[in-house]
Amino acid sequence: MISAGYGMECVRVFKTMRKSFVDESVRRLGFERLTQSQIHKFEWEALESKIRDWLAAAPVAFRALFTGERLLCDRVFAGSDSIRESCFADVTRDAAARFLAFPELVARLKRSPEKLFRILDLHNAVAELWPDIESMFRFESTAAIRKQAVNSLLRLTEVARSSLAEFEAAIQRDASRSLITVGDVHPLTRYVMNYLVFLANYQQTLADIFADLAFEPPSPLPESFFDAAEVATPPSSSPTSASTTSSEGSSPAASGSISVRIAWLVLVLICKLDVKAELYREVALSYLFLANNIQFIVRKVKESKLRLLLGDLWVARHEAKARHHAASCERLAWSKVAATVPADTSAELDAREA
Repeated sequence: MISAGYGMECVRVFKTMRKSFVDESVRRLGFERLTQSQIHKFEWEALESKIRDWLAAAPVAFRALFTGERLLCDRVFAGSDSIRESCFADVTRDAAARFLAFPELVARLKRSPEKLFRILDLHNAVAELWPDIESMFRFESTAAIRKQAVNSLLRLTEVARSSLAEFEAAIQRDASRSLITVGDVHPLTRYVMNYLVFLANYQQTLADIFADLAFEPPSPLPESFFDAAEVATPPSSSPTSASTTSSEGSSPAASGSISVRIAWLVLVLICKLDVKAELYREVALSYLFLANNIQFIVRKVKESKLRLLLGDLWVARHEAKARHHAASCERLAWSKVAATVPADTSAELDAREA
């Protein structure tokens, strides 16, 4: 058709047919276009379902659907670089932009620690797709797609950082004064440690997010705080961390930063538990409370990826701390029993015999 002088008609028909196919394929993948106002109307549980749909559809769209269109354009219009670039851009631009805009729209919602894990899922997905996006949409006509991917990553990074800060603030704000029966594990301890166990599964994503943000906790701090091991992580490929990550792996500073941040959050929890222990009138019960809670913390660390982040020395020192509190509880409890026993039982027996 091009050689016969119908080039414009050929390109127009091709774009119309292929764009229709791409739009229908995106619909079949289960991804629907949502506006910011529509997203705001969703309850979080319903939006989580939409996020899961996006997480399942996005890799297929970029690695199969859009890649297939790229190959088709290259094959059909092999004789003209400008035509095949124009066709690919017009066929895929809108669908790709919608896909990459969704994470940014989610990130614009009201923030909370509970939403952090889905934010990390979205960040991880876009970061993993970035090499494909950068390669496939490398032309000037598709620069907007690359820009949208970067904007989404930056927004997700900002939200993840602020959500983790809000999580720390929530621990510090906890003001419950109810006593836990016989010094059992406090609900705050269970909530924080379960949260950190899930968070440890996102080590690489967190390293990416905090790669260019050094963490400097207040001082002075307990010596055991500095036991968090620096853990090597795989190299990051997202554009937000390319300047801070070498080609051989994550920078030691980035890896160590995640360990230090986790260790800091555990320390914040333990400090809050120290305050709650003071609510017990019986000193022995306060020691029992601390022993049970720190032992629970240690068990959660040992049973999860937190152990890789915090290190065996951290575990050993906190196990020793739990044993120390348990021994203090036992000593005080027995001293109270001993105080009820007469000081000189032999003299009392002699008096009775006389």
